Amino acid sequence: MPVMFVEEFPKPAIDVHIEILEADASTRLAGINATAVALADAGIPMRDLIAGCSAGKVNGTIMLDIEGKEDTDGELDMAVALYPKKREITLLQMDGITDKDEFKKILALALEGCERVYDKQRNALREKYEVEDTGDNDDRS
Repeated sequence: MPVMFVEEFPKPAIDVHIEILEADASTRLAGINATAVALADAGIPMRDLIAGCSAGKVNGTIMLDIEGKEDTDGELDMAVALYPKKREITLLQMDGITDKDEFKKILALALEGCERVYDKQRNALREKYEVEDTGDNDDRS
């Protein structure tokens, strides 16, 4: 992952094992999203999270988050992973044929989806580590 501080750790090795129990497409992106959150949750120093989302074209309509039947029956499926702080694409895979203008529209929609996933990832981590103010911190001597 380009967001990890690998230069701080000589010869790092991190094994991530993901088991997807039930899927209806986008397993690679689910794995990328889960891995980013798991690494952050484990305290691995990272510059940012990586967020992934798919978009594509089904029955002539451009759609976000392509699911199984849409993936197999649709005209185009594009998987995208994003390093949000740098707006750097870390994964781009497209199955299908399109023209330049439609490619740009589908990519823009996938990137919008990545930003939405990124917000969800950050909120999940933030909620987990929020400290409630219980009022027990009074300075009574």
